[in-house]
Amino acid sequence: MAFIELKNINKRYKGNPKNSVSDFSLQIEEGEFIAFVGPSGCGKSTTLRMIAGFEDITGGELYIDGQKMNEVKPGDRGIAMVFQNYALYPHMSVEKNISYGLKNMKVPAKTIQEKTDWAIDILGLEEYRKRKPKNLSGGQRQRVALGRAIVKDSKLFLMDEPLSNLDAKLRVSMRNEISQLHKKLKNTTIYVTHDQVEAMTMADRIVLMKDGVIQQVGKPMELYEHPDNVFVAGFIGSPQMNFFFVDVKDGTLAFRDGMTYRLTEAQKEKLAGRDQVILGIRGEDIKFSELYTSQYPENIMTAQITNTEVMGNENNLYFDLAGQTTTARVDKYEICHEGDERHFVFVPEKMHFFDAATEQAIR
Repeated sequence: MAFIELKNINKRYKGNPKNSVSDFSLQIEEGEFIAFVGPSGCGKSTTLRMIAGFEDITGGELYIDGQKMNEVKPGDRGIAMVFQNYALYPHMSVEKNISYGLKNMKVPAKTIQEKTDWAIDILGLEEYRKRKPKNLSGGQRQRVALGRAIVKDSKLFLMDEPLSNLDAKLRVSMRNEISQLHKKLKNTTIYVTHDQVEAMTMADRIVLMKDGVIQQVGKPMELYEHPDNVFVAGFIGSPQMNFFFVDVKDGTLAFRDGMTYRLTEAQKEKLAGRDQVILGIRGEDIKFSELYTSQYPENIMTAQITNTEVMGNENNLYFDLAGQTTTARVDKYEICHEGDERHFVFVPEKMHFFDAATEQAIR
């Protein structure tokens, strides 16, 4: 049995006709770093709170380390939780905030001091040991919250959007710190976030949710390169994947503006028997360089650039295709200006196809 097992978990709040979480089933191995990700209201935090015991489970079964947890109190589940708002005691120093939980657990004073010193050292908080939370930065407060969790020797860490209150630069730094801490401690970690970049960069596996239902579970690059549906394809990746409704006829794709694309033999086989599909293409797979246009001369298209975003390491080019704004991600040396006309091609093996009715991927 997996270290954590959720079997057909459901959550419905009183007075709500619909489930907030529906038929959630997942197995998590010991030592894994799992990210629950999705838009606001998708059920990711509700699921985490059911694992923690802060929310009752309406239906289904939860097991942690082989023990059924549905009726077990939160304090008896062997978990440590890091919250979005840090939840530090304002009148206590860094040292006392970290050690307070151990004192409540009646841990011997010598052990408390050893564990507190270890956490302060591993999190780089020595010079702030005697400071109170009001005299700390957001990142330092977050480290204190992490310290309070790691001293408990819990096998399971639950983190509920711990970086959402930090500025962009500090979030990048703290992502790395949490990842390094996980590698050192090897605890099982479930991390809730609405930020797909956090999920992609930190997690061993991602659980992507929408409207309380799991859309796809897999390694970050599995979701990026092989999305199960249009929602997954659009949520994972920045800039978002471009989508087009296209008609399939006589070995070609016909866009709404009359532009056509000649299918490869492999694509013809994949789309056999279909009249219409949704085409998805990521920005980096739209190529403007002659290296690519010379390879696919039969499928060269023309774009009139409407805007350019200079990102430093790359550029985002915006143009109209089939009546909708399309984004291409190109090398930083590919400079374009508003009004420029450029030839481009789609990389055939990077094109994604989805059923026009169900929006499920066509494999």
